[in-house]
Amino acid sequence: MTERTRVSHLLRRLTFGPTAAEVDAAAAAGFDATLRTLIHQPGPVKGPDLGTDPAAAKPGTREERQAVRQEQQKQATAAIRWWLGQLAAGGAAEKLTFFWHGHWATSVQKVRSARLMLGQLATFRAYGFADTGPLVRAMLRDPALILWLDGQKNTRKAPNENLARELMELFTLGIGAYTEDDVKAGARVLTGWQVDRATGRATLKAQRHDDRPVTLLGRTGTVDVDGYADLLVNHPAHLPFLVHRLWTRYGSATPLPAEAVSRVTAAGRNTSALLTALCGEPEFADANGRLVKQPVEWLIGAVRQLGVAVPQQALADLRSLGQIPLRPPSVGGWPVDVAWLTTSATAWLTPSATVARLRAAQRLAAAATHVEVKDPEALANLLVVDGWTDRTLAVLRGVKDPRKLLALGLASPEYTVY
Repeated sequence: MTERTRVSHLLRRLTFGPTAAEVDAAAAAGFDATLRTLIHQPGPVKGPDLGTDPAAAKPGTREERQAVRQEQQKQATAAIRWWLGQLAAGGAAEKLTFFWHGHWATSVQKVRSARLMLGQLATFRAYGFADTGPLVRAMLRDPALILWLDGQKNTRKAPNENLARELMELFTLGIGAYTEDDVKAGARVLTGWQVDRATGRATLKAQRHDDRPVTLLGRTGTVDVDGYADLLVNHPAHLPFLVHRLWTRYGSATPLPAEAVSRVTAAGRNTSALLTALCGEPEFADANGRLVKQPVEWLIGAVRQLGVAVPQQALADLRSLGQIPLRPPSVGGWPVDVAWLTTSATAWLTPSATVARLRAAQRLAAAATHVEVKDPEALANLLVVDGWTDRTLAVLRGVKDPRKLLALGLASPEYTVY
């Protein structure tokens, strides 16, 4: 693998659609230097002005309730469009924010507040690049997550186990690292956290909280929310679990060997250090061409490489492709796909998704009137594709229309699988 191929692979995985100029600069700097500069905590980001949060309203009539729902939908759409623009401009930092969004999968459809969803993204930017301890502490107080996983209903008299269960199963430890008794104990620790819709803040209501001692993950005593977070991130299953989740999004759906996991976890609980260590493993280079781009990755990458604005049609296209930011299908997030290495159909490579991708590619190509590519070699350079298969190359060589050539390149397997 040449140095240019190595850095192209690195940029494709850590950012949204690197440009040819970015690859040129990275190839000149070298793989290690590029890796060191890519992963860093972003500064504060000013979000859109959404106006008053309609979730704070108390509608009485049917018409008032309908007006609230319409305003919630309007604000959610504005927030998603704004974030798509951020993704196109944000580099590796915003890609890691997008990773955390898929990991702590929370949907605006149940939260019913675009403001709270954007607040959760701000939490990922503030805490998602360093020690996982502060991140987990912050997420246990996150209003959107509390509403999404029924923490609002979790009280001393009626414990709700939803948040505690998903916290351990999907967010920090993984299946098998905890017991049902741990779920019950964790739910008791989390009782009483309530979200004030008017202020958008979560606070602990003492009268709803169960402060009796619990036995949780091997410790017996009085545990508060920060103590619970500390138990989770200090658990021996936490780092291997997080490494696995990072690997399936940045590396491959083929699991890392145990010895590689051990080497990576030696980096500690710092997420940036873990991701850097992952990219330095031999398996990372071997994973080139082993992932299918999620629809958001595909669309934002095309926008960046063609130098066009995020299209007005973006939400409709992403809906057709099966992925809209801030609206994951479940608490498990979006599926992780391996290209054609498995016999089962993958979520992003279904026939309907292929047709939707081609239609979206045609619209993007039509908008890129300033881009002129006349042959497959120039197209590969523009789209940062390592090379075309003979079958794809035969199709591309027969195309003379630059717009059609662009569209076919964007819809090709070589571009979709990276």
